[in-house]
Amino acid sequence: MALLLVLIFIVLPVAEIYVIIKVGEAIGVWPTIGLLILDGFLGAALLRSQGRAAWRRFNDALAAGKVPAREVFDGAMVIFGGAFLITPGFITDFIGLLLLIPLSRAMFRGLVTKVALGRAAFAVRTVQWGSKAGSRYRRRSGQPPSYDYEGSAREVHEPEKQLPNPRSDGEH
Repeated sequence: MALLLVLIFIVLPVAEIYVIIKVGEAIGVWPTIGLLILDGFLGAALLRSQGRAAWRRFNDALAAGKVPAREVFDGAMVIFGGAFLITPGFITDFIGLLLLIPLSRAMFRGLVTKVALGRAAFAVRTVQWGSKAGSRYRRRSGQPPSYDYEGSAREVHEPEKQLPNPRSDGEH
């Protein structure tokens, strides 16, 4: 984590300054400043259009009754991409552009998903008998919990298959 912070707050700004100086030497000071201003405006416009599209997909997923995990990730990447594009510099512009283009964002999403699934662990636990939360549970269901649950979860890629409803025994 400390290495990441050093990269973001020390190495990246120094690299940005170096690239800006080299571009300024190649095309001149005023064209470089104009290019940085222009890409800031273009980044804001791209952020606006991609942000609206991500918001629309998020609402569509909610309306369809799906968990909008992909849409939330895309929305976060659009925000980060826009922040990188608005930040003056050519390296951050390139990173921001990659995060705003849907194809490269999808590739990045797949990479992050693979890394996250390799590191993620989930635990499900019920409340203890006799606790305040346990007494609320007993009042709602009419029965005390018989035991605690512990386990892990993984993502299932079978959207057609329906999971059984735990309340299908007639009690609601």
